[in-house]
Amino acid sequence: MRHTQRPGAGLDVALFVTCLVDMFRPSVGFAAAKLLEDAGCRVVVPEAQTCCGQPAYNSGDRADATDIARRVIEAFEGYDYVVAPSGSCGGMISHHYPALFADDPDMKARAEALASRTHELTSFLVDVLGVMPAATRCDATATYHDSCSGLRELGVKAQPRRLLAGVEGLKLVEMKGAEVCCGFGGTFCVKYPDISNAMLDDKIADIAATGADTLLAGDMGCLLNMAGKLSREGRPVKVRHVAEVIAGMADEPAIGEPSA
Repeated sequence: MRHTQRPGAGLDVALFVTCLVDMFRPSVGFAAAKLLEDAGCRVVVPEAQTCCGQPAYNSGDRADATDIARRVIEAFEGYDYVVAPSGSCGGMISHHYPALFADDPDMKARAEALASRTHELTSFLVDVLGVMPAATRCDATATYHDSCSGLRELGVKAQPRRLLAGVEGLKLVEMKGAEVCCGFGGTFCVKYPDISNAMLDDKIADIAATGADTLLAGDMGCLLNMAGKLSREGRPVKVRHVAEVIAGMADEPAIGEPSA
């Protein structure tokens, strides 16, 4: 990072890896850890972590969502901050956990304490630590998709773009409808597949219209959804999580490409 004193020095930061990163794109977790460590943070990945509970919550299963939230709270207590490379998971913990324990004052207080310390990755780097753009390189013309939860629940918009501005060789071209949902929406794509696919068609058309060779976003659900459609249509667009590019890991195979 371009600073003389690392802004995260002395902070214990727990990384909430997320299910999709763990199962489909571990390199995003490594990129997030690298960015936090480069900023001076002591990064811990609690082994007891599981899903954030959002699939159950979105499906109306409050009992399972509450049980999962309780385990997450127990696993992540005791750290200065909790950071997730996902606006979706970050939003679940910071915005919805307290309400799950409305009838349990003790757990509600613990949920509120965790919520106040939980941040999406790029927001944490920019808004909390004040990190400057990283001195990395990625020779690409990219466009950026704003994920719904990160944008609407957490206000993540300018932060990833600020960090990308420091990546040498990267040209960022804004797409029409960058803030429009890609159609994934967690369980939405399962409940309403036809609507979801129509929304995805519109998103792919907007991506193609930019002429970009690379698509970036901050949530794996969106990235997997868009990467699948781009691949099925034979469009030569590489798909990456923003953390990978900022961390200088753009040499990793793109999402949807086979590993070497």
